[in-house]
Amino acid sequence: MANGDLPDELADVLAGIQRLIRRRLRPGLPGPRLRGAEVELLRLVAIRPGIRVSAAAQELYLAGNSVSTLVNQLSGTGYLRRETDPADRRSALLFPTPAARSRLHDWETRRSALVREQLERLPEADRTALEAALPALRQLARNLHQQTEGP
Repeated sequence: MANGDLPDELADVLAGIQRLIRRRLRPGLPGPRLRGAEVELLRLVAIRPGIRVSAAAQELYLAGNSVSTLVNQLSGTGYLRRETDPADRRSALLFPTPAARSRLHDWETRRSALVREQLERLPEADRTALEAALPALRQLARNLHQQTEGP
């Protein structure tokens, strides 16, 4: 592959993997169908209960109004609970509901099994190469975030 092809191929492969994982996991999941951004917000709120909408937007590299829309949708389906921040009445704190925790547990268990199964199908050299690439991919995400959001 020519070096000039790397950006497009990398972006296409990463997006394709995410899309295929979601497509494989959707059948059999209870409740309403969730988009990728909704799942990511639920995962973040489960890890950091009480997170503010603005902090969630920053963590997910999304615009604040996009996260507010996701919060409204997830609150409507019973997956998120909003509380007014006692320190700043204009801000909302986000908490997962028991239904969200159950859904996330099911999603993460199934996702982990799916990815593990697919990784096991790869030759050892490919698995080693993917593991070695993780730090560079994390740095790429940080760089994209800094360029998008600023330092």
